[in-house]
Amino acid sequence: MLVKRWSMKIRTFFRAAVVTIERSQTGRALLAGVFAASRSIGGVFHQLWLEVTGFTFLAMAAVGAMAGIREFGKYQSGHSGSPGRLLLAICFTVSFAWFGVTSFWRVKRKAKN
Repeated sequence: MLVKRWSMKIRTFFRAAVVTIERSQTGRALLAGVFAASRSIGGVFHQLWLEVTGFTFLAMAAVGAMAGIREFGKYQSGHSGSPGRLLLAICFTVSFAWFGVTSFWRVKRKAKN
């Protein structure tokens, strides 16, 4: 209840501040600049987020590929390698590689717009 009251007070304060600023031409120009800059910076951070997550997913896919190669070697030599573990490593690698590649595709598609 107390948090809700504080959030209402904060929201009311910011609304009053925006209304006061919008009354002057300089204030409107300043707000327009702040909104344009924040939109641009937000787009850059979103692109960075997609690139970092894409790299992370591709790195995890590489780890899965190494585990798959190790399991394939065990399976071929007959040393307690099971086809289930090999299949799990393959599915892990393919799915995380897909997540990583599509993340970079989203960055490229967003850069075109």
